[in-house]
Amino acid sequence: MKFPGSKTHHEPAHDEAVRSNTVVVGIDGSPASDDAVRWAAATAADRGLPLHIVHALDFAPSGYSGAPFIQTAQVFEWVEDEGKTLLQRAEEVARTVAPALEITTRLAATGSARWLIDLSAHARMLVLGSSGTGRVGEALLGSTPVSVASHGRCPVVVVRGEAPESLPDTRPVVVGVDGSTLSEKAVHAAFEEAGLRGVDLVAVHVWSDMRRGTFDEAVEVSIDPDAFAESEQALLAERLAGFHDRYPDVNVRREVYVDGPRAHLLAWSEKAQLLVVGSRGRGGFTGMLLGSTSNSLIRDAHCPVMVVRPDES
Repeated sequence: MKFPGSKTHHEPAHDEAVRSNTVVVGIDGSPASDDAVRWAAATAADRGLPLHIVHALDFAPSGYSGAPFIQTAQVFEWVEDEGKTLLQRAEEVARTVAPALEITTRLAATGSARWLIDLSAHARMLVLGSSGTGRVGEALLGSTPVSVASHGRCPVVVVRGEAPESLPDTRPVVVGVDGSTLSEKAVHAAFEEAGLRGVDLVAVHVWSDMRRGTFDEAVEVSIDPDAFAESEQALLAERLAGFHDRYPDVNVRREVYVDGPRAHLLAWSEKAQLLVVGSRGRGGFTGMLLGSTSNSLIRDAHCPVMVVRPDES
């Protein structure tokens, strides 16, 4: 379906066609995928950016491979037709949000996670739904969002939660600040998102990675958590200081907690329109897929989660 002012075409088969100012959304045909398309379309339209909708063919669950008298070429044809249908439907979903949005689509026969990671090198933002594959369903987050969030070259957003009840959405952007230099890029992205959305930024800093309540339940502790409050507030202020000049219109609220980063950020996700976290925590182990907090949030958060990788050393 064509809409007035719309620009729709299909990308040629090379990744260079995806420009660095493009919002890319990966689809799998699930309801969660539709949510991701809506979120990506609204974000792209709000910023005057084109939207690139992509889908990787999935032969594994097709059920045709072991059937007699069926040729491989036929299977590919059927799966390809299904993929084209999914892309067309996704474009229609995007049009319900932004009728005049410039949209391109791309179908690939390669593995989705690796391909999406490659595409992320040329995208402004990469958006995924909270399910791993349409055929598996929404109950269990598949490996694709985890892999892409772990290795993506641009900010990766896993869309979770309900759409806002009213527009404009005035809920804040929330960012997890662990105090390390690894989180600096996530803080930068959070300031940018809050500024573009015209909302407050809540910076949440938890100085211990222990689970929430650890110090309250301890019979004997050799430290007084309250004694760290002043120094941790100073550390958080230091991490945010360089961004106030660049984003003077962003009102920042600072929240410091003793322990339980996952629990506190999960609670804040119920009041936020976007939660921004780094891909690795204070430990920064290079070989890890995601820090434990980031990993759990893209599975359980109540709002979209943006995962931002630190700059490579």
